[in-house]
Amino acid sequence: MEVETKLFGYDLIRNDVLKDLLGKDHDTILYWVGKSLARKYPVLTVEELITFFEEANWGTLSRLKEKKQEQLFELSGPWMNKSDQRCYQLEAGFLAQQVETWNKCISGATYTEKKGTILIKVETDKKDTV
Repeated sequence: MEVETKLFGYDLIRNDVLKDLLGKDHDTILYWVGKSLARKYPVLTVEELITFFEEANWGTLSRLKEKKQEQLFELSGPWMNKSDQRCYQLEAGFLAQQVETWNKCISGATYTEKKGTILIKVETDKKDTV
C-alpha cells in the first residue's frame, strides 16, 4: 500500500496534469522529452539503463532481444493492468536516444501493450549515422 501511495503523486502529474497541459500533442512531446532526458542522463550499458528506469520509478526494464538493427525491451510496473491510462512515449524516446548514442546511428522506438507489460521496440538505421 505504501508504494502505491508514493506513486500517486507521480501518477497524478504524469497522467492528469501533463495530459491537460499538453493536450493533443501530449504523446509526441513526451517522446521528444524522453530523447532530451537521455542526452542529459546518458548511460553506457544495458545494466545502467535498467538501474535508471528503476531509480526514475519508470518500472522494471529488461532487454528481451538484440539484433543488428533492432532491440526489444519489456517494461513492467505495479500500476499496469489497473486503471492507469499512461502512454509510454517518454520511455520509448529515452530508449531510442540511448540506443542512438550507443550505435551512433539514427534510432526510433515504438511500443505495444501486451498482457500487463509494455514492449518497446527500438529500430536503428545503420545507414543513417549521427
